[in-house]
Amino acid sequence: MKTKSFMNPYMAGLILGLVLLSTIYITGRGLGASGAVKSVVVATVKTTAPQHYEDSRFYQEYDKTHPESPLRSWLVFEVLGVIAGAFLSGLISDRVAFKLEKGPGIRNRVRIIAAMTGGMLFGFGSQLGRGCTSGAALSGMAVMSFGGILTMMVIFGSAYGLAYFARKLWLKG
Repeated sequence: MKTKSFMNPYMAGLILGLVLLSTIYITGRGLGASGAVKSVVVATVKTTAPQHYEDSRFYQEYDKTHPESPLRSWLVFEVLGVIAGAFLSGLISDRVAFKLEKGPGIRNRVRIIAAMTGGMLFGFGSQLGRGCTSGAALSGMAVMSFGGILTMMVIFGSAYGLAYFARKLWLKG
């Protein structure tokens, strides 16, 4: 079986930093993904439940700050580019596969529930924190924001602290 090598993590970090720097230079804002998800949710609600959209203070305030269509936000295009780039990278490196990665002692159902729960908690937390890790931590640190530095420390600190409890999803025993 042929082993597949990964990109050098230092080179990947350097490239991510250059992408972040160029994004800040070109757009005046950093990277982030939660804004794109919010735009898609807003557009979906506007289309499927127009009365609720009109009655909700949140959507009216969103309209004031985003007068164009929510789907025309540059963040939506950023995330579409990330998805396309990831797929293209997977194709180039022969890593595209539909499989469920999990530890040897975990059933598929438990892994899927854990992944869905983690994703929902992460999404909820990104709204409470007014941005995802990309926006709050990476972009915040890039401009030497104390909040960005603190966010990155909390993200890695809590991940380290919670890893003990989640290890059974990946390891035996």
